[in-house]
Amino acid sequence: MLTIHVAEATPETAVLIDGDRVAAVGPYDDLVAVRPEARVRRWPGILTPGLLNPFAPELLEGMYHPDPREAEGFGTEPITGERAQRIFRMDASRRGASARRGVQRLLAHGTVAVAGELRDRAALDAVRRAGLAIGRRPEKLPGGPSFSPVPLILLPGLIPGAPARFAVFDVPDRAALVRLGASTCVATVLGGRLVHRAR
Repeated sequence: MLTIHVAEATPETAVLIDGDRVAAVGPYDDLVAVRPEARVRRWPGILTPGLLNPFAPELLEGMYHPDPREAEGFGTEPITGERAQRIFRMDASRRGASARRGVQRLLAHGTVAVAGELRDRAALDAVRRAGLAIGRRPEKLPGGPSFSPVPLILLPGLIPGAPARFAVFDVPDRAALVRLGASTCVATVLGGRLVHRAR
């Protein structure tokens, strides 16, 4: 199925998706003229190639991401340190579910690729199943582990033939994205599939 994704602040870099690949990148009007039958998804803000988060081990193996049904006992925010490890030791099956919820948090922050050596099978499976790319970890890490690390690491521009992975942020420009952070994500696409959409 052909789909055109276009963001209000960046209509000159609309993306035509064919299956799981980028078919074309260019001005929205040009893409619609060439492929008028394509479904159109309109977004606020800017369309970007998405973010690389270099803290995969810290976020997916070092933190416990509570199930919403556990809010009374654990709260809703990720649990770190020895407390997280105690939770994993109490019930090893929690690792996989926690990693999947952690991946959902990454997707909600426009992450399309992660880096860092994942040693836990459950975390690696969660990353692969979601379709996140795995990249090289920078030698110098920005700040501490975060779903919106500072500075943000944007991936190179989208090109035809490349995997259809990108993110849309509800900001007027990249400077605002840097200032406001990755929590402004409204959509994340991996393998041509919409894997996160802000409500």
